[in-house]
Amino acid sequence: MKKLFFATLLLLALLLSTSFIEATLDNSVFCGGRCKARCKKASVIDRCLKYCGICCQKCMCVPSGTYGNKHECPCYRDMRSSQGKPKCP
Repeated sequence: MKKLFFATLLLLALLLSTSFIEATLDNSVFCGGRCKARCKKASVIDRCLKYCGICCQKCMCVPSGTYGNKHECPCYRDMRSSQGKPKCP
């Protein structure tokens, strides 16, 4: 009986971890593509991609275009750095 319970628990844990990994990969693909489009005209592309990625993961959205349009994503728009400046490009 204990072996059956342990096997069931192990199978359940494996299924849950697989779905979590897929969700994480989907999020990174979504953010990566959106941030690449957003930062393509930035003067410091690697910094833009870094902060856009951070903002995208927290907000689950990135404004369209390469500049502006932050009204499309209030969370992205309102995120601030420790100095009080906009964090998201």
